[in-house]
Amino acid sequence: MPTIQDIPRAPGGNPLLGHAGPLVRDPLDFVSSLTGHGPLVRMDMGTKNVVVVCDPALIRQVLLDDRVFDKGGPLFERGREALGNGLITCPHHDHRRLRRLSQPAFHPNRMVGYAAVMTELADDMASGWRDGQVLDVVGEMMALTVEVTVRTLFTDSLPRATASQITDDFLVLMTGFFRRMITPPLLNRLPSRGNRDYTRAIERLRSTVGSIVAARRADESDHGDLLSALCGATGPDGSPGRTETELIDEVLTFLLAGTETTAATLSWAMHLLSQNQEVERQVHREVEAVRSGSRLDFSHLGELETTGNVIKETLRLYPAVWMLTRVTSADADLDGYVLPEGTIVAFSPYAIHRRADLYERAQSFVPDRWRDASVVQDSYLPFSAGARKCMGDRFALTQATLALGTVVSRWRLAPVTDEPLRPSVKASLTPRRLRLRVTVRGERPVGRDSAEGSARESEGE
Repeated sequence: MPTIQDIPRAPGGNPLLGHAGPLVRDPLDFVSSLTGHGPLVRMDMGTKNVVVVCDPALIRQVLLDDRVFDKGGPLFERGREALGNGLITCPHHDHRRLRRLSQPAFHPNRMVGYAAVMTELADDMASGWRDGQVLDVVGEMMALTVEVTVRTLFTDSLPRATASQITDDFLVLMTGFFRRMITPPLLNRLPSRGNRDYTRAIERLRSTVGSIVAARRADESDHGDLLSALCGATGPDGSPGRTETELIDEVLTFLLAGTETTAATLSWAMHLLSQNQEVERQVHREVEAVRSGSRLDFSHLGELETTGNVIKETLRLYPAVWMLTRVTSADADLDGYVLPEGTIVAFSPYAIHRRADLYERAQSFVPDRWRDASVVQDSYLPFSAGARKCMGDRFALTQATLALGTVVSRWRLAPVTDEPLRPSVKASLTPRRLRLRVTVRGERPVGRDSAEGSARESEGE
């Protein structure tokens, strides 16, 4: 039977650094190019062989067999450095227990309260903008999602300095994840400034969260937030819940999962609407009809079809996590090849989502495609799939939909430059230097011809 060495090797590798060069220069173009080399492609990260899966059916096979294709690989190794053994990074043998302990935090009864926080803070943010203001969109969305995550985790907002430090530290971590994922381990141990900053950020986060968790465990009342649900959860037989260390790991996991990824999705969605003003008008009409002058809330989600489809299409074009990895826990057969135990297996939702054989007008922003129930769902993987599918997917979609609707209800969005927008590729995809001008509804857009904008269609950069 063919072995891993028989899998076609990706072009452009270096004997010492493997494919780190093309991954650093243009990672999205590189992983997208691999789909032209067959269902499985072999690339090198340093001295390690990585099998990249380019076929949706084989990706499903990997994701549905989470015992053999366990969480692992450079991304998750870096994640464990910061997050410990949380729900995202833990191996298979811990996952079922930790997932059961996390389920109460996302019970539908609690989602109503979370949604109220989401729209309150989104409304506060949007009401603070000025007519004609040029926004640093990613900065605004990061500030929003950090505040939402902190409030839904801890009920009361942390001091501004603490929230700011958390934001800064997570940006260091997210940048460091990708750099450390593709660099040989020896370079990650050097006393460089980047490595020192990365280590200090982890230490500060764990210390800050540890103090918060210790105080909450001493207070047994239910605050109606995520942390209360995590602290109060027990096993199905009444067995003890998480240890203090596990609680710190999980809080950090939720902080990470709930901030930059959702901020990136909202930023991309605002960019795409600014390029497609007819879709923006459709969203505005829908939101105004649904909310009838009141603030959006959880009960409105079912009626926000167009707004939800904008988020869904944004996640197709710009999935928050563009590359995921697994590690085989035993010898595995994948597409007729024997992968030995310890093989790193990777796949890219970004590359799959943009395949012309899977999606009509695959590079274009077409939210209406999701009105058609026949669209192939098996190739749509923004939150992964199987037992390890992101537990917070409903939380993230709720926040993104309600926040986008709140923004569009108040403001028109317009680009301030015709220069193409490029992604900043870290562990997640964030728009690089995205600036948008906001104009109050009912006023003439500032500096752009709205008719010209409505005729444009955004192509994938």
